[in-house]
Amino acid sequence: MKNSTLHKSLTYLIAIVWFVNGFFCKVLNLVPRHQEIVARILSEQHARMLTVLIGLSEVIMMIWILSRYKSRLNAWVQIIIIASMNLLETVLAPDLLLWGHWNIVFAGIFCMIIYYNQFILNPSNHQTPNK
Repeated sequence: MKNSTLHKSLTYLIAIVWFVNGFFCKVLNLVPRHQEIVARILSEQHARMLTVLIGLSEVIMMIWILSRYKSRLNAWVQIIIIASMNLLETVLAPDLLLWGHWNIVFAGIFCMIIYYNQFILNPSNHQTPNK
């Protein structure tokens, strides 16, 4: 598979992860565990509203990824969000995570995929400037 094809495929895969976790898991509440995590970390009283807002933010992240607008900044924002969110969850709500303390490992792998896709595979990083 050519690098540009792999880059495009990984970009869509990463966007799908954000969409599924945001829309299906949080907005539609098909995975109630997400709302339980929000309740424990942020607020029991406002957990549903905050979960929906987080889910909508993840859908917006998907749109940003697919737009390719400022993709380098987007990649760093994704990595920072994933790392900080998973660190908080691992410390404050490990019993609610799908893989418990192993969640942070999978989050790290996902961050490495985002980094590899944006900074190694992205064909725009390898174009020579016109003279």
